[in-house]
Amino acid sequence: MRFRNSMLALGLLATAALAGCSTTAPGTQVASTSYTEQIFTDSYGSVKDAGYTLPAIPISRVDKRFHRQVVNYSTTEKPGTVIVNTRERFLYYILPNGRAMRYGIGVGKQGFAWSGTAYVAWKQEWPTWHPPKEMAQRRPDVAKYVEDGMGPGLSNPLGARAMYLFNEKGQDTLFRLHGTPEWASIGTAASSGCIRLMNQDIIDLYSRVRPGRQTKVVVIQ
Repeated sequence: MRFRNSMLALGLLATAALAGCSTTAPGTQVASTSYTEQIFTDSYGSVKDAGYTLPAIPISRVDKRFHRQVVNYSTTEKPGTVIVNTRERFLYYILPNGRAMRYGIGVGKQGFAWSGTAYVAWKQEWPTWHPPKEMAQRRPDVAKYVEDGMGPGLSNPLGARAMYLFNEKGQDTLFRLHGTPEWASIGTAASSGCIRLMNQDIIDLYSRVRPGRQTKVVVIQ
């Protein structure tokens, strides 16, 4: 049994190495329904924010499943928890009374997917992007941003907001919940491991999430 557990641990570490990020404990079991209580299709117009003007998203070209909406959702997690279902391409912000705000997401490409539990250590408006060194090795075109970073802006890969996930030991997992200017990637496996939302959605989620260990993030596959 000890040998089996050791091999399992090595397998998890190998998965984390592929992603260039670390993982934590397995996620929670949840059950949900497809019943929609409220949908926010009209919330994707142009937004002026901190001196930037986010363009309107042609939301009619995005599958309606991935529009922000309140849904019935059953879970053992308390309100304020963030649950990311990478297979379904949904992020749920848990609300009281068996409901959740659901957002469409883009997830990691095959080989960079991850799962586990973490918490939002801190969050930032219009963040600077520092790609991890592992990404720079795969993509030399971003190597110049590893040290100094790419400044905030409409083309920044982190979009209008970012939330930084740390594990239970207080270590940066290098995974982020963030916005993206690439709205067409929502519902797909397109990122290098982080969870991306449309900019209008990450602004909404950002306003709800309180940084600190009280904000649990569960990522399940």
